[in-house]
Amino acid sequence: MSPPIHHIALRVRDPERSAAFYSGVLGLPERRRSDEGGALRSIWLSAGPALLMLERRLRGKGAQEGSGHLLALAVEDLEAWERRLVAAGVAVEERTEHTIYLRDPDGHRVGLSVFSFDRQSTANSRR
Repeated sequence: MSPPIHHIALRVRDPERSAAFYSGVLGLPERRRSDEGGALRSIWLSAGPALLMLERRLRGKGAQEGSGHLLALAVEDLEAWERRLVAAGVAVEERTEHTIYLRDPDGHRVGLSVFSFDRQSTANSRR
């Protein structure tokens, strides 16, 4: 058995603004806030069994802004999500048969996907 994802951390300029996007627009519930030196350092949100951590500063070496990564969340209905995003003023950048792509307030790519690995595995095993 492979280990499940524990958390994903994204560097953000303003944790409050990013939490408003991920919690308010995408519906991820807030779990915890962390302060450092009297200032908000991070906000943690539930993303299914994993956590999404919106961090003002990431530990370790690397680029100091943004990322080229994609955070993909499983959803049930792309059309319903596209309507929700339009109502929230969030642009859909790209769309495939299974996934719509957008950007969070810090420019991170976010995917909302209906692709099912279980259905794909079943289809591949019948070939």
